[in-house]
Amino acid sequence: MAPVLILLGPPGAGKGTQARMLEEDFGLIQLSTGDMLRAAVQAGSPAGLAAKAVMEAGGLVSDDIVTAVLAERLAGLKDKGIILDGYPRTTPQAEALDGLLAAQGRSVTAAVSLEVDDAAMVQRISGRYTCAGCGEGYHDTFKVPAQAGTCDKCGGTAFKRRADDKAETVRDRLEAYHAQTAPLIAFYQARGQLQRIDAMGPIAQIRDALSRIVGAVAR
Repeated sequence: MAPVLILLGPPGAGKGTQARMLEEDFGLIQLSTGDMLRAAVQAGSPAGLAAKAVMEAGGLVSDDIVTAVLAERLAGLKDKGIILDGYPRTTPQAEALDGLLAAQGRSVTAAVSLEVDDAAMVQRISGRYTCAGCGEGYHDTFKVPAQAGTCDKCGGTAFKRRADDKAETVRDRLEAYHAQTAPLIAFYQARGQLQRIDAMGPIAQIRDALSRIVGAVAR
Protein backbone atom coordinates (compact mmCIF):
# COMPACT_ATOMS: atom_id res chain seq x y z
CA MET A 1 0.00 0.00 0.00
CA ALA A 2 1.31 3.47 -0.87
CA PRO A 3 2.69 5.21 2.25
CA VAL A 4 1.13 8.23 3.93
CA LEU A 5 3.76 10.26 5.79
CA ILE A 6 3.26 13.31 7.99
CA LEU A 7 6.06 15.82 8.58
CA LEU A 8 5.73 17.69 11.88
CA GLY A 9 7.94 20.61 12.81
CA PRO A 10 7.87 24.35 13.54
CA PRO A 11 8.40 27.10 10.95
CA GLY A 12 11.97 26.96 9.66
CA ALA A 13 12.57 23.33 10.63
CA GLY A 14 13.03 22.39 6.97
CA LYS A 15 9.78 20.49 6.32
CA GLY A 16 9.36 21.88 2.80
CA THR A 17 12.99 21.25 1.84
CA GLN A 18 12.93 17.68 3.15
CA ALA A 19 9.54 16.93 1.56
CA ARG A 20 10.87 17.99 -1.85
CA MET A 21 13.88 15.70 -1.36
CA LEU A 22 11.60 12.79 -0.47
CA GLU A 23 9.66 13.48 -3.67
CA GLU A 24 12.92 13.12 -5.60
CA ASP A 25 14.19 10.09 -3.68
CA PHE A 26 11.00 8.03 -3.43
CA GLY A 27 8.54 9.46 -5.96
CA LEU A 28 6.20 10.61 -3.20
CA ILE A 29 3.86 13.58 -3.65
CA GLN A 30 4.15 16.54 -1.29
CA LEU A 31 0.85 17.98 -0.07
CA SER A 32 1.49 21.37 1.51
CA THR A 33 -1.51 23.06 3.13
CA GLY A 34 -0.61 26.47 1.72
CA ASP A 35 -0.07 25.14 -1.81
CA MET A 36 -3.31 23.14 -1.71
CA LEU A 37 -5.32 26.16 -0.57
CA ARG A 38 -3.87 28.39 -3.28
CA ALA A 39 -4.48 25.74 -5.96
CA ALA A 40 -8.07 25.16 -4.81
CA VAL A 41 -8.79 28.91 -4.83
CA GLN A 42 -7.29 29.25 -8.32
CA ALA A 43 -9.24 26.23 -9.61
CA GLY A 44 -12.49 27.57 -8.17
CA SER A 45 -13.40 24.24 -6.55
CA PRO A 46 -16.21 24.25 -3.94
CA ALA A 47 -13.72 24.11 -1.06
CA GLY A 48 -11.50 26.64 -2.82
CA LEU A 49 -14.37 29.12 -3.17
CA ALA A 50 -15.18 28.71 0.53
CA ALA A 51 -11.53 29.32 1.43
CA LYS A 52 -11.35 32.35 -0.85
CA ALA A 53 -14.36 33.98 0.80
CA VAL A 54 -12.84 33.55 4.26
CA MET A 55 -9.39 34.81 3.21
CA GLU A 56 -10.80 37.84 1.41
CA ALA A 57 -12.71 38.72 4.58
CA GLY A 58 -9.45 38.55 6.53
CA GLY A 59 -10.43 35.47 8.52
CA LEU A 60 -8.63 32.22 9.30
CA VAL A 61 -9.58 29.24 7.16
CA SER A 62 -11.41 26.73 9.37
CA ASP A 63 -10.48 23.11 9.95
CA ASP A 64 -13.56 22.04 7.98
CA ILE A 65 -12.50 24.01 4.89
CA VAL A 66 -8.87 22.86 5.04
CA THR A 67 -10.05 19.26 5.40
CA ALA A 68 -12.42 19.70 2.43
CA VAL A 69 -9.53 21.05 0.32
CA LEU A 70 -7.41 18.05 1.33
CA ALA A 71 -10.28 15.67 0.50
CA GLU A 72 -10.50 17.11 -3.01
CA ARG A 73 -6.76 16.65 -3.49
CA LEU A 74 -6.67 13.11 -2.07
CA ALA A 75 -9.44 11.97 -4.41
CA GLY A 76 -6.98 11.70 -7.29
CA LEU A 77 -4.14 10.17 -5.28
CA LYS A 78 -5.58 6.88 -4.03
CA ASP A 79 -2.62 4.84 -5.26
CA LYS A 80 0.12 7.43 -4.68
CA GLY A 81 2.49 7.76 -1.75
CA ILE A 82 2.09 11.17 -0.13
CA ILE A 83 3.86 13.48 2.33
CA LEU A 84 1.65 15.85 4.31
CA ASP A 85 3.39 19.13 5.19
CA GLY A 86 1.41 21.52 7.40
CA TYR A 87 -1.53 19.19 8.01
CA PRO A 88 -2.64 18.00 10.47
CA ARG A 89 -1.81 20.79 12.96
CA THR A 90 -4.20 19.72 15.70
CA THR A 91 -5.71 16.52 17.07
CA PRO A 92 -9.15 17.22 15.50
CA GLN A 93 -7.42 17.59 12.12
CA ALA A 94 -5.59 14.30 12.72
CA GLU A 95 -8.90 12.59 13.44
CA ALA A 96 -10.41 14.11 10.29
CA LEU A 97 -7.43 12.84 8.30
CA ASP A 98 -8.04 9.34 9.66
CA GLY A 99 -11.56 9.49 8.25
CA LEU A 100 -10.43 10.70 4.81
CA LEU A 101 -7.80 7.96 4.56
CA ALA A 102 -10.13 5.25 5.86
CA ALA A 103 -12.52 6.06 3.01
CA GLN A 104 -9.67 5.07 0.66
CA GLY A 105 -8.75 1.98 2.67
CA ARG A 106 -5.57 3.68 3.91
CA SER A 107 -4.07 4.95 7.15
CA VAL A 108 -1.13 7.04 8.33
CA THR A 109 2.11 5.11 7.86
CA ALA A 110 4.31 7.32 10.04
CA ALA A 111 4.42 10.80 11.56
CA VAL A 112 7.93 12.25 11.66
CA SER A 113 8.67 15.03 14.13
CA LEU A 114 11.57 17.29 13.15
CA GLU A 115 12.91 18.24 16.58
CA VAL A 116 14.52 21.66 17.01
CA ASP A 117 16.14 23.84 19.68
CA ASP A 118 13.99 26.96 19.99
CA ALA A 119 16.82 29.41 20.74
CA ALA A 120 18.83 28.16 17.78
CA MET A 121 15.75 28.32 15.56
CA VAL A 122 15.23 31.98 16.42
CA GLN A 123 18.80 32.68 15.27
CA ARG A 124 18.37 30.52 12.17
CA ILE A 125 15.14 32.14 10.99
CA SER A 126 15.70 35.76 12.04
CA GLY A 127 19.06 35.83 10.26
CA ARG A 128 17.86 34.73 6.85
CA TYR A 129 17.34 36.97 3.83
CA THR A 130 17.08 36.62 0.05
CA CYS A 131 18.25 38.32 -3.11
CA ALA A 132 15.44 40.56 -4.34
CA GLY A 133 16.35 39.72 -7.93
CA CYS A 134 16.68 35.93 -8.13
CA GLY A 135 15.49 34.73 -4.72
CA GLU A 136 18.79 33.11 -3.70
CA GLY A 137 18.81 32.56 0.07
CA TYR A 138 21.40 33.89 2.52
CA HIS A 139 21.96 34.14 6.26
CA ASP A 140 23.71 36.67 8.49
CA THR A 141 25.83 33.93 10.08
CA PHE A 142 25.62 30.69 8.10
CA LYS A 143 25.63 31.83 4.49
CA VAL A 144 26.86 35.28 3.47
CA PRO A 145 27.62 36.39 -0.11
CA ALA A 146 31.24 35.90 -1.21
CA GLN A 147 31.34 39.62 -1.93
CA ALA A 148 29.46 41.65 0.68
CA GLY A 149 26.29 43.18 -0.69
CA THR A 150 26.36 41.27 -4.00
CA CYS A 151 24.38 38.12 -4.80
CA ASP A 152 26.62 35.18 -5.71
CA LYS A 153 24.07 33.86 -8.20
CA CYS A 154 22.89 36.88 -10.20
CA GLY A 155 25.11 39.76 -9.11
CA GLY A 156 22.17 41.73 -7.74
CA THR A 157 22.70 44.21 -4.91
CA ALA A 158 19.18 44.40 -3.46
CA PHE A 159 18.18 42.03 -0.67
CA LYS A 160 15.02 41.55 1.38
CA ARG A 161 13.83 39.92 4.60
CA ARG A 162 10.42 38.50 5.40
CA ALA A 163 8.45 40.68 7.82
CA ASP A 164 7.56 37.65 9.96
CA ASP A 165 11.21 36.58 10.35
CA LYS A 166 11.86 39.07 13.16
CA ALA A 167 13.15 37.41 16.33
CA GLU A 168 10.11 38.30 18.44
CA THR A 169 7.71 37.08 15.77
CA VAL A 170 9.65 33.84 15.41
CA ARG A 171 9.46 33.24 19.19
CA ASP A 172 5.69 33.75 19.08
CA ARG A 173 5.33 31.34 16.15
CA LEU A 174 7.40 28.69 17.94
CA GLU A 175 5.31 29.03 21.11
CA ALA A 176 2.10 28.70 19.08
CA TYR A 177 3.49 25.64 17.28
CA HIS A 178 4.42 23.86 20.52
CA ALA A 179 1.06 24.67 22.11
CA GLN A 180 -0.87 23.33 19.11
CA THR A 181 1.31 20.37 18.24
CA ALA A 182 2.32 18.87 21.59
CA PRO A 183 -1.04 17.02 21.80
CA LEU A 184 -0.62 15.90 18.18
CA ILE A 185 2.80 14.42 18.89
CA ALA A 186 1.32 12.56 21.87
CA PHE A 187 -1.54 11.38 19.62
CA TYR A 188 0.79 9.69 17.13
CA GLN A 189 3.19 8.44 19.80
CA ALA A 190 0.35 6.65 21.59
CA ARG A 191 -0.47 4.87 18.33
CA GLY A 192 3.14 3.81 17.73
CA GLN A 193 3.35 5.91 14.57
CA LEU A 194 5.75 8.66 15.72
CA GLN A 195 9.39 8.95 14.66
CA ARG A 196 11.69 11.72 15.91
CA ILE A 197 14.62 13.29 14.04
CA ASP A 198 17.11 15.90 15.26
CA ALA A 199 16.50 18.71 12.75
CA MET A 200 19.32 20.96 13.94
CA GLY A 201 22.00 19.11 11.97
CA PRO A 202 23.06 19.50 8.33
CA ILE A 203 20.37 19.11 5.66
CA ALA A 204 22.09 16.02 4.23
CA GLN A 205 22.12 14.34 7.64
CA ILE A 206 18.40 14.98 8.12
CA ARG A 207 17.76 13.71 4.61
CA ASP A 208 19.59 10.46 5.37
CA ALA A 209 17.62 9.93 8.59
CA LEU A 210 14.31 10.53 6.81
CA SER A 211 15.32 8.26 3.94
CA ARG A 212 15.96 5.41 6.37
CA ILE A 213 12.50 5.85 7.89
CA VAL A 214 10.74 6.10 4.54
CA GLY A 215 12.75 3.21 3.11
CA ALA A 216 11.63 1.01 5.99
CA VAL A 217 7.92 1.83 5.70
CA ALA A 218 7.62 2.16 1.92
CA ARG A 219 8.61 -1.40 1.12
